[in-house]
Amino acid sequence: MKRFFVFLFLAITAFSSSAYSQEKNDYPFQSGEKLNFVMNYTWGGVVTDVGAATCQVTYSDGYYNVLLTGRSFKFFDMFFKVRERFETKFSEETFRPVRFHREASEGKYYMNNTLLFNKNYTINSHTQKKNRPPLDTLLIGTAGTRDLLTLFFKYRTMDFPESSIGVKKPLEFVIDKEIYNLYFIYLGKETKKIPGAGTFRTMKFAAKVVAGNVFDGKEDMTIWVSDDQNKIPLFFESPVIVGKVQGRISTIQGNKYPLSSKVK
Repeated sequence: MKRFFVFLFLAITAFSSSAYSQEKNDYPFQSGEKLNFVMNYTWGGVVTDVGAATCQVTYSDGYYNVLLTGRSFKFFDMFFKVRERFETKFSEETFRPVRFHREASEGKYYMNNTLLFNKNYTINSHTQKKNRPPLDTLLIGTAGTRDLLTLFFKYRTMDFPESSIGVKKPLEFVIDKEIYNLYFIYLGKETKKIPGAGTFRTMKFAAKVVAGNVFDGKEDMTIWVSDDQNKIPLFFESPVIVGKVQGRISTIQGNKYPLSSKVK
């Protein structure tokens, strides 16, 4: 379960399209939006809720500020304690991030990471692992390189034309001291029942994940997004090296538009 909550943060960023962005005043989110998620783990036919996460949005002086936190439930702290905190600040006008900070504590693993985004697309990365000296790295990014949270909100402004079904699209983000170039695929529309939340009309996506301690990299992650003006990630799942992980929306607060995708 190491880096288990990174699954959630990857999942909520992994959708986009080749269409044009909406106008600034027509963004599908607003200050005060708050999304709550529940994470579960399946192994040997047993499904267990193991943790929760919350994503909150505020706005000030031309910049959006987003805070995403994740934690394991108290009972599972005895076996594998997880605490995650992601924060980002990005421009309302350009969607370019200014600063990103991540603090992760997962069992014996600890990472503190700060990213500063420069106008020439270079990125100053400061990382520190548990009981190790800090490391400063200069990364060479592009105009499309963003942190995970900024990427999530940028891609929520996109449209999803039927003509893009089945086409691989690039996905570029930076975390810690690495830049990743992955892909996502729009799979079309589907009516999806979300446990505890209801049944929704959704847009379905697949996204490539990074092979490592959690994912084997052989199978894509699947994400279902609300098919309405809010474009909220509702459900996501992926096989892992042992078992399967899933995340589902539990509550939605402060959404800018009505949840017209909810059918019951």
